[in-house]
Amino acid sequence: MTTHAAVTEALADQRVQKDKKHWRAFNAGEIPPDWPLISWIIAENMLTSDGEEHTRLRKLVSKAFTPRRIERMREGVVAIVEGLLDRVEAEAAASADGVVDLKALLAQPLPMTVISDLFGLDEEARPKLHRLVGVFFDQSVTPEEAMTTFMEMWGLLTELVGAKRAEPGDDLTSALIAARDEDDRLSEDELIWSLVLIISAGYETTMNLIANAVRALVGHRDQLDMVLRGEVEWSRAVEEVLRWDGPGEFVPMRYTTEDVELAGVAVPAGEPLLMGYGSAGRDEERYGPTAHLFDVTREDTSHLTFSHGRHYCLGASLARMEVLEALPRLFGRFPGLDVAVADEELVPLPSIIGSGVEALPVRLR
Repeated sequence: MTTHAAVTEALADQRVQKDKKHWRAFNAGEIPPDWPLISWIIAENMLTSDGEEHTRLRKLVSKAFTPRRIERMREGVVAIVEGLLDRVEAEAAASADGVVDLKALLAQPLPMTVISDLFGLDEEARPKLHRLVGVFFDQSVTPEEAMTTFMEMWGLLTELVGAKRAEPGDDLTSALIAARDEDDRLSEDELIWSLVLIISAGYETTMNLIANAVRALVGHRDQLDMVLRGEVEWSRAVEEVLRWDGPGEFVPMRYTTEDVELAGVAVPAGEPLLMGYGSAGRDEERYGPTAHLFDVTREDTSHLTFSHGRHYCLGASLARMEVLEALPRLFGRFPGLDVAVADEELVPLPSIIGSGVEALPVRLR
């Protein structure tokens, strides 16, 4: 599905579901176990569930993203951002040509640190999680590497759950354990899968959004100047980035539960569907003839980047908060920041899921 109307229609149709039990080819054994996207299919979390099961899991996982919890996190996020910007400045000063990788120094460590804090992860375990997450989202690795990485991550999160069960803290992991142990509503596997999902929702989205926002704004300096002068709100600029160059392209997978017609096309029961969130954001039928242009003054700021309906991304509010704390501080300190290479020299992520670049070399002045 690639148009705004088609994606919206499919996301709202109850005959299009997320559970792999509806996928004919998977049930027939036609999908190999080393298929690169298999971990997105076999997961047992709210991303791959429907109906009452989805409601049950979403209610538990949503504890990570309540407005109150996110607001409580804001002060810590600001401190993290300031510390990372100090490092960016120091690295640039020490670099012979003044060039630093803003993705490696800001866009990546910010959401990873926030998630580590949210989970209550010990400092010693954080580098390992950061490394594993980087490989987890890399679809260029071999199936063997992908499976090894996944099992390592599963083991690390299992150890975390064990530690928090023994010594609970004021963190999300402890809260999910308490909910499971009190009401027996969350199995051990579901608990671990929920942590994996939170990493997926809270890490790559924010990382790519920061990098894509910097590219968009410095590539349209007149519009960046409007934002810096206060003529356009930062929140409006971020929403336009989300529409024009959002952090994700596709999220596997949805399936037809019966023969359906979607966007005028007959789709048999048991077929997989991919929603094209990136293409939907640039659909001229929805946004007019200027849909392909970045415009922070655009009147229509709506988009489908965080999905729509019952599977709307729980991490959306956290991603927005992190980005809206990071970007004003970044450009407030370094208003002359610019990408150090031509846009065509930036290497795209090897992924159909995430939309971003491998590295973002910049000069601060």
